[in-house]
Amino acid sequence: MTAAERHARSQLAQMLSQRGVIRGTLLVRKRKCGKVNCRCARGEGHESLFLVISENGRTRQFFVPKDWEPRVRQWVADYHRVRNLLEDVSRIFWDKLRHRRD
Repeated sequence: MTAAERHARSQLAQMLSQRGVIRGTLLVRKRKCGKVNCRCARGEGHESLFLVISENGRTRQFFVPKDWEPRVRQWVADYHRVRNLLEDVSRIFWDKLRHRRD
């Protein structure tokens, strides 16, 4: 096993065992609450965070509460890091196959 492969596998194992990962995109939306004297009635909407995913050809959205925002942002970022590490490992094995070496 090469040093690059060991490093990528180690990073993957650490990320998957220590924190969560979630596929999706974070989207901030502005909405109106309906109160006549609220600032949102003047066009300044209340911001809400949603996690958006595509599942079986359908788009799904999940509201992310304020206290969960840092955690969910970390999970999404870690998902992208894991995906990139998997691509690195895949490239290593692609080269092994192409050069016919273990």
